[in-house]
Amino acid sequence: MSISDVFKEFLSGIAVDNAESISLRYGELTGAINKNFRDTESKTTNNLQVGSYGRWTAIKGISDLDMLYIMPDGLWDTYKSGGQYSLLKETADAIKRRYPRTEVFVDRLVVRVLYADFHVEVQPVFETEDGSFLYPDTYGGGAWKNTNPRAEISAMSEFDEQKNKNLRRLCKMARAWKNKHGVGMGGLLIDTLAHNFLRSTAAYDDKSFLYYDLMSRDFFKYLADLPSQEYFAALGSGQRVRVKKSFRKKAARAYDLCLAAIAAEKEVGRNDKWRKVFGSPFPHSARSIREAIAKDASNQARNTEEFVEDKFPVDVRYDVTLECEVSQSGFRPHLLRQFLAKHIPLSPNKSLRFIVDTHDIPKPFDLYWKVLNRGPEAIRRDCVRGQVEKDQGSLSKTETTSFRGDHVVECYVVRNGTVVAKDRIHVPIQT
Repeated sequence: MSISDVFKEFLSGIAVDNAESISLRYGELTGAINKNFRDTESKTTNNLQVGSYGRWTAIKGISDLDMLYIMPDGLWDTYKSGGQYSLLKETADAIKRRYPRTEVFVDRLVVRVLYADFHVEVQPVFETEDGSFLYPDTYGGGAWKNTNPRAEISAMSEFDEQKNKNLRRLCKMARAWKNKHGVGMGGLLIDTLAHNFLRSTAAYDDKSFLYYDLMSRDFFKYLADLPSQEYFAALGSGQRVRVKKSFRKKAARAYDLCLAAIAAEKEVGRNDKWRKVFGSPFPHSARSIREAIAKDASNQARNTEEFVEDKFPVDVRYDVTLECEVSQSGFRPHLLRQFLAKHIPLSPNKSLRFIVDTHDIPKPFDLYWKVLNRGPEAIRRDCVRGQVEKDQGSLSKTETTSFRGDHVVECYVVRNGTVVAKDRIHVPIQT
């Protein structure tokens, strides 16, 4: 399969697959709020779909949807002086009256509506003369702030056409990357950086899927080389988009992975190298490692690996960092990174305690672990493992070094039924 066909299949596989359900929910919410403020039950008027879904850059698994409800101009005097919370509370109450079994609550700037498979942040706004919107902020006694999502949507659409429809596709591929590698980046930041990258070069103005391997490589190099800064100006609106945590190191790693995948263009395992960049949504190679194991009649190892994507939607937007303490009877514990930095091999009979070192995820959430053993020894011992298992409440997991091979420990943070953060540690063991 050509690289063009592979990237087409990849993008098809990450397309939003529940658009009908999302549209239904948007309509229900609009009808409930219209009934309260305008005495009409229209499900299509006075709303604006914004965020990644509104810019058409969302991918499969999106869990955080955004909707503006445009208030009647005549009600501005009712809320303009200190009425920020009252407006949000009345919006929430209107939704609750219509859907009493749905969880609905006010959360500073928005009304959160939690469904089983995703949640919607509804923001009541007043439209200004220039087409932007004033929205309520309840923090610190209340204020009105300005947003201009129409300018962002328009800029995305126009620039996507100028760049041969490459902008939205690049935004979607970048989302697959951040979900694979646990990069805590918001959707508007991803879209802004993809826009800035394509604006910086004309190399892909007339290119398409056949060049997406090179475009991916150059995009991650662009990200890795960006200077450190706290904000970027959003495409279209120019509003500040905050950088929660530096993405440059992971972008540099993605660049290296792209180089390896491009170098393997004519090899059987090419696609599996691209899967290291973009994750499981990227198509398998013609003869994947899993298929190779299955075809080897002499191999008796069970394929027990599980994938978190099969259990939960993945929409990474927070950061979590794992740490590992290495200890052995009679010796002081050391951090795994100290061993690796000094090129000291891990030997058997050591205890490894994996812990959540830092995170920025609001509670409540659940934590899941995955321990995967790789290499001939793991197969010989029938000890591939790889099951996704729930943490027992300690935010830690203890393992031992028992046999040679590469071992990977991953953690997944699940909030409201969606994986919102993840991290991994590679553990090389020698005997």
